[in-house]
Amino acid sequence: MDQPKAIELLKQALRRLPGVGPKTAQRMAFHLLERDRAGARLIADALLRAVDKVSHCERCNNFSENALCDICGSDRRDASLLCIVETPADLESVENSSVYKGMYFVLMGHLSPLDDIGPDELGIDRLLTVLDRHTVNEIILATNLTSEGEATADYVSELTRDRDIKITRLARGLPVGGELEYMDQGTLAQAFGGRRPFS
Repeated sequence: MDQPKAIELLKQALRRLPGVGPKTAQRMAFHLLERDRAGARLIADALLRAVDKVSHCERCNNFSENALCDICGSDRRDASLLCIVETPADLESVENSSVYKGMYFVLMGHLSPLDDIGPDELGIDRLLTVLDRHTVNEIILATNLTSEGEATADYVSELTRDRDIKITRLARGLPVGGELEYMDQGTLAQAFGGRRPFS
């Protein structure tokens, strides 16, 4: 039996979400249409608002509705520290740990040649501009401990090695293959406390 075109388009749209396959997309679409049309409108409105209003912070590259996000606009942050993370979810995990009070740069991904993601897709040029414009004494490489995260940390370290900036890497507490988004606050606190020079 053929589904109405609108339902097929909805299922295809839902499949764009990470981890959502055909069956999950169908289950979501049917749930929204059968039992939660108000929720479907709420999701649609919130999504349209976010797409229209949210762009990138000029300094840290995180999502923001303003030219500078709240973190970069705060005078309570230590501007001499720059923590480089892969995603906005990683930044939120670090912030929720309450152990770091410096600035950030969000790469919006990691180097992945198999997926055609190189330095240009990560906005490395924006990172270099931040380093040119602001006095940074320490870069904390907080990319994930995956092969792609390690390659990204190596690349950023090489790019910044000729600058007079201390480069450290998060240490103990983060398991190899782990991702910051899923770490608890205690693990992140231990990792920040035990960071070491990056070589």
